[in-house]
Amino acid sequence: MSDKPHYVLTITCPDTVGIVAAVSGFLTQHDCFITEAAQYGDPLSRRFFSRIVFTAGALTPPPAELEKLFALVAERFQMIWYLHDMSRKARVVIMVSKFGHCLVDLLHRYHTGQLEIEIPAVISNHPDMRAFVEWHGIPYHFLAVDKHDKAAQEGRVMELIDKAQADLVVLARYMQILSSDLCRSMAGRAINIHHSFLPSFKGAKPYHQAHARGVKIIGATAHYVTADLDEGPIIEQAVERVDHTATPDDLVAIGRDIENVVLARAVRWHIERRVLLNGTKTVVFK
Repeated sequence: MSDKPHYVLTITCPDTVGIVAAVSGFLTQHDCFITEAAQYGDPLSRRFFSRIVFTAGALTPPPAELEKLFALVAERFQMIWYLHDMSRKARVVIMVSKFGHCLVDLLHRYHTGQLEIEIPAVISNHPDMRAFVEWHGIPYHFLAVDKHDKAAQEGRVMELIDKAQADLVVLARYMQILSSDLCRSMAGRAINIHHSFLPSFKGAKPYHQAHARGVKIIGATAHYVTADLDEGPIIEQAVERVDHTATPDDLVAIGRDIENVVLARAVRWHIERRVLLNGTKTVVFK
């Protein structure tokens, strides 16, 4: 990456003529060097999506001034847009229950620099993963759930998320159903991972249910969290073929490996500003 200031501009707006010319012309006018650009026009929603990576030149105004100037272009095309300074690492709060595989994988990627993020907190409704998380020097917050007063625990969760100034919340197999209020408060900045059997195999032991039905493909899905359980906009999915020789434990092991990979991809694409919402779907510029 260049030592020069490095930015990502994301744009969503009604699709029309002249958007690319206007944006690239603006950046050129202000001494910005485009290093990567991707765009997509959805013929069904008639929406335009773009992600542009650029570095600032000697004559480029400071970010706040550049945003004010670009607002004139954005208003012309009715844009929803964000200018991201990529020198600032995303602050990611991870939530987990007893299954630690996704958490362990994310912390490994964080520890080795594969995920350029900050993790100000891990929140759990169980104490099981405390030692592992604190070994990484990350604060661990154990917040038990009282089934008679889940709202109180969620209130403390939200306080921690706000205090951490989280850009993203990752539900790394956090096995609690979130309230509609909490989902709305984290809209567009919370990612969940689940096995792709939903909604076919809901409830306890989904892999055992799948084994009983003789499935031939298992997988995982990473999606944004919404109030509609496990129905948020999908970011990434992957599958693995299995056959009659696989035991339920085999399916669990294979499924966990897939969950690790799929969740890590979704987190990376989100923090690199590659994911744009398109109604109930996403546009992912890989």
